[in-house]
Amino acid sequence: MCQPRQSRALVIVNTDFRSSNGDTVFETRKGARREAEKLSKVLSWLNYEVKLTHNKTAKEIQELYQQESRSEHGEYFVSIISSHGAEGFIFGCDSEPVQLSRIFQILSSKKCPALTKIPKIFFIQACRGRELDQGVAVECDSGEPGCFPHYLSIPPQTAVMFACSPGYVAFLNLCGSMFLQALLKVLEGEERHLALNRLATRVNWEVAFHCQARGTYQGCKEMPCFLTNLQQEAFPFAA
Repeated sequence: MCQPRQSRALVIVNTDFRSSNGDTVFETRKGARREAEKLSKVLSWLNYEVKLTHNKTAKEIQELYQQESRSEHGEYFVSIISSHGAEGFIFGCDSEPVQLSRIFQILSSKKCPALTKIPKIFFIQACRGRELDQGVAVECDSGEPGCFPHYLSIPPQTAVMFACSPGYVAFLNLCGSMFLQALLKVLEGEERHLALNRLATRVNWEVAFHCQARGTYQGCKEMPCFLTNLQQEAFPFAA
């Protein structure tokens, strides 16, 4: 009897950023690499075939998703991106932007028919602006003008969870990020058996009530934002 194909996971973590002439452009993201390695191990434990990559340029990031579009997939495709970013895009290690809409389009049914029925789930740890969240409730569909095009480009059978709301920063320290540490805790616990929308709500709860910034930004918060075009309940991490 043929064994079912493994679900696949692509983890991209960028920690060091330089321009084309070798100058350092963004602050080094200390703590992000070890966090991504922990998440990769958990996904492997949950029976995903995991590809973990470090410090990829904007072009290389797009090529990684092109490779995934040509791969044989199991029941789900999960991708975790950890990098610097702004509203609607993340940065490659060459400090060049990659539009999130471009990534979603590469894996859309139009470009990749093989993934049409497979839920594609993204967790994105990156800033979406420069505003600091002081703990006041914010609407997930607010933000700066022009923030909607990449929402509208999320194709069917796709879900995206951002570390923060539009226009706000996402925090990271030596121990990792608020968002991915909360996700890691949920995946290691019994909550991993929940449907994706309930799992995302649990991550929101962890970040909202158990996380706040320290040091320079003491007391600041962040609120993850979950968007979905899935057409059925998904249980991507259930044993």
